[in-house]
Amino acid sequence: MRRFLDSLYRLGGYISALQLMVIMVMVVLQVSGRILDKALLTLGTDALGLQVPGLAELAGFLLLGATFTGLAYTFTVGGHIRVDLLHRALPEKVQRTLDIVVTVIALAITAFGTWYSVLLTYDSYDFGDLSIGMVPVPLWIPQAVMVVGLVWLLIALLDALVGLITGRITHLKDEAPQE
Repeated sequence: MRRFLDSLYRLGGYISALQLMVIMVMVVLQVSGRILDKALLTLGTDALGLQVPGLAELAGFLLLGATFTGLAYTFTVGGHIRVDLLHRALPEKVQRTLDIVVTVIALAITAFGTWYSVLLTYDSYDFGDLSIGMVPVPLWIPQAVMVVGLVWLLIALLDALVGLITGRITHLKDEAPQE
């Protein structure tokens, strides 16, 4: 089960990275197309019109996906910002208790966000909501990716909570998967 969960978190990280790479490729192609068009106009020929309509909107949807699908992986490798100045000054037992309390709070907030994201996604699907940009994208698609990322984070938080309670991990920073 441990290897499955670590693989699941890693998969989210890979999907997140892939989405960021797609954004990069789209932007490089858009800029290259503009440079080529400008060069052709300078040479006195017609521009090819290599602009990608709705690129900014599509990049925004991909960024949303990259952010949410990478949440669980980032959490499990200790990549989220954590101010632990007070935490380090506390006794070991109090640190563990504080980690449990904070994880329960994070779990509750994430469950709340997941529930309402599911409802939002269902409503968008049910009403046939489309984005208002140049490329009409059904909004339930990027919202569903957001829900998947939140569910992944919910699983990671529950995994961390069980690990803290059972003693498998002693601190949240110890949660990083073993390669």
